[in-house]
Amino acid sequence: MGQQEKEPEITVEQLPDLLANDNAVKLAGVDVDGQLRGKLVSKKKFLSIAKSGFGFCSVIFGWDMHDMTYVRELKVSNKENGYRDIIAVPDLQSYRRIPWEDNVPFFLVSFFDPDTMNPVSACPRGLVKTQLEKFKTIKVGAMAGAEYEFYQFKSPSSNQTEGLTSGTAAFLQQNPPHSLPALTEGMFGYSLTRPVHNSGYYYDVFNTCEAFKCNIEGWHTESGPGVYEAALEFGEAAQMADRASLFKYVVKSVATKYDITPCFMAKPKQGLPGNSGHMHISLVNNRGENLLFRGGKDEKAQYSDIESLSDMGRHFLAGILEGLPDVMPLVAPTINSYKRLVENFWAPVTVSWGLEHRAASIRLIAPPTCKPAATRFEIRVPGADANPYYVMAAMLALGWRGIEKKLEIPCPPLGKGEEVGGESDMGVRLAKNLKEANDRFTRTGSIAREVFGDEFVDHFGGTREHEIRLWDEAVTDW
Repeated sequence: MGQQEKEPEITVEQLPDLLANDNAVKLAGVDVDGQLRGKLVSKKKFLSIAKSGFGFCSVIFGWDMHDMTYVRELKVSNKENGYRDIIAVPDLQSYRRIPWEDNVPFFLVSFFDPDTMNPVSACPRGLVKTQLEKFKTIKVGAMAGAEYEFYQFKSPSSNQTEGLTSGTAAFLQQNPPHSLPALTEGMFGYSLTRPVHNSGYYYDVFNTCEAFKCNIEGWHTESGPGVYEAALEFGEAAQMADRASLFKYVVKSVATKYDITPCFMAKPKQGLPGNSGHMHISLVNNRGENLLFRGGKDEKAQYSDIESLSDMGRHFLAGILEGLPDVMPLVAPTINSYKRLVENFWAPVTVSWGLEHRAASIRLIAPPTCKPAATRFEIRVPGADANPYYVMAAMLALGWRGIEKKLEIPCPPLGKGEEVGGESDMGVRLAKNLKEANDRFTRTGSIAREVFGDEFVDHFGGTREHEIRLWDEAVTDW
């Protein structure tokens, strides 16, 4: 995973020409759940705030994805501060146009504290950039790629019987989830014929992603009824997090035209595989050369799996392995996330790693199975429900800690054919539910507090407490 060529930077002075034929601009930021929150503004308004930013209600960090304010009010946004505005500053380099909305110009924003102009602690984009700044001090950059699996269902509006309310949300209020029909039936990964049934949608998603600058590198059916998987084109880490978030935006928007409901839940169906959100990470120098590749084989390596992995790569890996149990809410953020992380479903359940091991938490991809420039780590714990910015920030923060402290790999690799969670798996068992994960994340002295600081951990931990509380109060059909 080497470096890509940089696009020319956009400046404030270029904006009048760039937007000469437009009368409006769409802006969006990202909340803790990875949801895009934004608005349409006039071109005049946008040009006046493009440099200094504008006020944006902080309540997007004070409520959950259903706009319910948190049970326990948190520091960023609360009654005491009047749910005050924070400052949203457009990232001019995020410019693209929305193909399905008459090519209206679009920019992502980052959020800043109005008193200090420091990044808001919970701002996902800011958190990634804060971690990348650490690597810049040693002239190292990060490259990344993302893969998403997701189920797709036929929307009730295209499948209604008389008397049913239109729309998926309304339908599910009156009907059990399993009554929502899958886009296609049966298990058929890598099928060439299944996408033919919905070829307009299939190609529309692929082509729209390219037009919206979140290009898909590989696009195929995955094993499961109506399940697709997209591997996004790799790139610089901060841009990759943007593109991963925008990919979901594209899919949901395009799917609407075809009466299709995509589902990025970690585990939509009992007894079937879950939806993963794997993240690939590598480190590069200023010349774009891969820093995880050793340059040759180390005959004295502690494990044969790391013969081709550099010392920096070994410390980076050790940092992730040591810190993974303490950041689980960032990579598995919902109650449902832990329904996916169970034994016997090709989902990692322990602190584990191995060369080309697809059942482990961390899959090392290195020569001889790839070219040296493609040496990287695949982080396999996150589900498709995870916020890509938080996943990226967590892996970078833990990897940096490993490099800084020169940590040693804490457990041996899983051998081929060895099962995760089996007798030979020496790794710590990861949290089995969100409460267990959040208790570890927020405890005094956690590695999460060490790498992210108390303010972020207290805020995000508080948002997960809210999720847990609502679950504890829920009456289900179980």
